[in-house]
Amino acid sequence: MTATTGVTEPTGAVGSAHTRVEGRAKVTGAARYAGEISFAGLAHGWMVLSTVARGRVRPVEDSPVLGMPGVLAVLHHGNAPRVDTDYVGMLGRPNPVLGLFQHDRVPFAGWPVALVVAETSEQAREAAEALVVRYDEEPHDVVFGAGRPDAYTPGNGAMAEPETRKGDVEARLRAAAVVVDEEYTTPEEHHHPMEPHAATARWDDGRLEVVDSNQGSTWVAGELATLFSLDPASVRVRSEHVGGAFGSKGVGPHQVAAVMAATLLDRPVRVVLTRRQMFSLVGCRSPTAQRVRLGADADGRLRALDHRALNPTSTVHEFVETSAVLGRVMYDADAHHTAHRLVRLDVPTPSWMRAPGEAPGSFALESALDELAEKCGVDPIALRLRNEPETGPVSGLPFSSRNLSACFEEGARRFGWAGRDPRPGVRREGRLLLGTGTAAATYPSGVGPSTAAVTAEPDGTFTVRVNAADIGTGARTAMVLVAADVLEVAPDRVRVRVGDSDLGPAMIAGGSMGTRSWAWAVTLAARELAERLSLGGAVPPEGITARSDTAEAIGSLTQRERHSFGAQFAEVAVDTATGEVRVRRLLGVFAAGTIVNPLTARSQFIGGMTWGLSMALHEEAIRDRASGGHVGADLAGYHFAAHADVPLVEAHWVDDPVPDDPVGMKGIGEIGVVGVAAAIANAVWHATGVRHRDLPIRPDRVLNASS
Repeated sequence: MTATTGVTEPTGAVGSAHTRVEGRAKVTGAARYAGEISFAGLAHGWMVLSTVARGRVRPVEDSPVLGMPGVLAVLHHGNAPRVDTDYVGMLGRPNPVLGLFQHDRVPFAGWPVALVVAETSEQAREAAEALVVRYDEEPHDVVFGAGRPDAYTPGNGAMAEPETRKGDVEARLRAAAVVVDEEYTTPEEHHHPMEPHAATARWDDGRLEVVDSNQGSTWVAGELATLFSLDPASVRVRSEHVGGAFGSKGVGPHQVAAVMAATLLDRPVRVVLTRRQMFSLVGCRSPTAQRVRLGADADGRLRALDHRALNPTSTVHEFVETSAVLGRVMYDADAHHTAHRLVRLDVPTPSWMRAPGEAPGSFALESALDELAEKCGVDPIALRLRNEPETGPVSGLPFSSRNLSACFEEGARRFGWAGRDPRPGVRREGRLLLGTGTAAATYPSGVGPSTAAVTAEPDGTFTVRVNAADIGTGARTAMVLVAADVLEVAPDRVRVRVGDSDLGPAMIAGGSMGTRSWAWAVTLAARELAERLSLGGAVPPEGITARSDTAEAIGSLTQRERHSFGAQFAEVAVDTATGEVRVRRLLGVFAAGTIVNPLTARSQFIGGMTWGLSMALHEEAIRDRASGGHVGADLAGYHFAAHADVPLVEAHWVDDPVPDDPVGMKGIGEIGVVGVAAAIANAVWHATGVRHRDLPIRPDRVLNASS
């Protein structure tokens, strides 16, 4: 066991800390991102978005703008090429916003209504701001909240079952010695990576090439081919360096707009979204209204668990924020019910945002568990461990591994939980009230089919080719370490190429599935190559290449509940005069299978935990009822945690072997977010004796609750 992480010492490249293989290129500026790559004859597009939340666009009067300096074209519903949105793609039916300029309907404020293309970005922006678009405006509805009579159960196209049921919840609640029945809300939140969304499209010898910033080049290439009715082989998407994504960089209107304009003008066209445009075009975390009911014996043993979640979606596309899925994995009860419902509003369609479902769902469920612990007079950790399931509470499937108890044990030891006074409001430093809280965390560990190729080069090095998307997570470095381990060579003898649809199909970087999926493919290819090299003989000038495809192997994978788990701990100080909440310490301990690279893994955990802190105390997008648009749609008006808000953040992990898994890895990109907001809210209760069931925990809410 190592002193720093509490896990078994690594014996090879996997498990050893390794700096990013592309790190020097990034810090010296040699790495080029999608909006920085130059092309001869490059033109620039600027999106024009609707200023009304519902209505119709009148015929666009583009003549004055076409006469402005440098303007090449104005695309809108009256002249845009047709695209096909009637299909089922890699991740389901496409968002109708990809059907760019196909009709005159406006379903929300910020809907794309035109694209102005000019010789320079400055000329395109000036002309776009000069373009006058008139509307036939209609009444809109953007108000979300619990108790809406028009809520409905989503269809089966959701990413998770809309509803699960086991036993008689109502009967068990009536018979329970202790009952918790509370409502919790989380606001609309936005993912804004440092690198904005940018795409350049061009035609090269009859082939469409798109240089983009995305989470999966295979995905984007396939969607664009279908949208524009092209042979998939005639579309290439490159995305070598990505400056953050968090679920927002899939297939978007900026890519479609760039392809339309490049096709029309027969020259490269780049479209880059502004921060303000990103607020309506790249998705968000949906607000939620959740009701959690728990029924338990006097000692805290759960007999009933009921978690119902409501979220808004747009009028044109259905998206479910699967907040109630957490209980399907975390806690068993004799009677178990989870359900999701939707409300259609005149707002942009929400989308995946780091730890979708689990992030808001854990705030509600883990806050409710803390309330149950208080009512039962049981330690919050003891109560959670008392309700540990032996198999999936809903599925009945065995867990591939479940080491949540080890996370709590190690976390409690490191945090000093044993010395905690359970009484709220008793620790003070002057006008500051101090408190500590905890929460459990989990996130699925899925896998998707991927291909890879590994080549032995004549100079003794090796080249790995896999269409991974390194969105800042260190995926390149992880693939180097995986290949080096299988080939039994030093990591510096392995090079890797990623982010190019020509490399072959591969899983997206999403759902905490990327590294596990790509590593499996790389492992198989490297293993075959090693076997061929063991036969002896010289490597020819073209090298020796082995290829893999994991589709068949994944299909035969044993059914299990496969998840990462974790325990979150927080210490807060609450200023009784100002209502300000300061987090003094965050500690997370995780069970996430084989940790490929401790250096980048810790960064992932800490980044997620920081995100959870921001969710708890800062982030909240406000929508103006009158206009239907955002108030302060920029990074000045949308508050998030700055450096001064972030305390000491500690991330550790425990041994978590996964015996039946070919690579033994689990996802770590999202679990760091899960449970943090609840741990902080529980710590605020411990400090003040007041529960906060609505995020964020703003100073005004703290003051109002204590008055």
